[in-house]
Amino acid sequence: MTQALDQERATAAAWFRTLRDEIVASFEALEDRQTKGPTASLPAGRFEVTPTKRSAEDGSDAGGGLMSVMRGGRVFEKVGVNVSTVYGDLGPAAQKAMAARGVPGMESDPRFWASGISLVAHMQNPHAPAVHMNTRMFWTPHAWWFGGGSDLNPCIEYADDTAHFHATQQAHLAPHGDDLYPKLKAWADEYFYIPHRNRARGVGGIFMDDRNSGDWAADFALTQDIGRAFLPAYVPLVDARRDTVWTDADKEAQLVHRGLYAEYNLVYDRGTKFGLATGHDANAVLMSLPPMAKWI
Repeated sequence: MTQALDQERATAAAWFRTLRDEIVASFEALEDRQTKGPTASLPAGRFEVTPTKRSAEDGSDAGGGLMSVMRGGRVFEKVGVNVSTVYGDLGPAAQKAMAARGVPGMESDPRFWASGISLVAHMQNPHAPAVHMNTRMFWTPHAWWFGGGSDLNPCIEYADDTAHFHATQQAHLAPHGDDLYPKLKAWADEYFYIPHRNRARGVGGIFMDDRNSGDWAADFALTQDIGRAFLPAYVPLVDARRDTVWTDADKEAQLVHRGLYAEYNLVYDRGTKFGLATGHDANAVLMSLPPMAKWI
């Protein structure tokens, strides 16, 4: 049993790293293509890669990963693509949060293992949409599950872009059952909602958490297809909008919209709370925040 578990965890962690490598290469290729407009004279952006580390309360090694961030590119104003594999014992606050979600055995055995990829992109051109994506696996001695999804966050909405983003995700989920896409879309609409603003932070996408059907291979395959949907859902939108002429009013709208993103991630996002509560690298956890934002 232990050997099989170790293999499953290693397989999941390796795939998250492979997806990270594919996305980084794709985004740098977008930067290499010449862009018109105010950012045309900038050099093509490149990711800066920094190892991250999680330390246990006693200072011992508890895993880590890679933080890959590109700043000030032709296309991306700031984009981060992080991968991590962390483990150890959950602290009291994290144990309580997990127990509240129905995870059994937290009081008696707080060990955990988690691995995943997390991505957030903030764009130079206000017409090109910001985006978020993550997939992850979590394990405790009494439970395991997968989670993740992606959602589109344009400050200037285009119906065609929204339709393409959702249709691509629906196509990738179709092999897993016709009822899955509507369920995960509705879950995203609920999860990425900002109660104190009475609005969604974007135009939605797909989201799942606590996925454990009892069939690890099937749930992992679903998680992989959520990840595989990301580049074909998103890159064509960037290509379509990267050279659109923008005005000062467009840029103002972008900065104000980014305020929504910052509010959501700091107040409601479960991943942000978990990362900070479990002692992961704070810079990596807060990578999702935009480089500049504005509030009215």
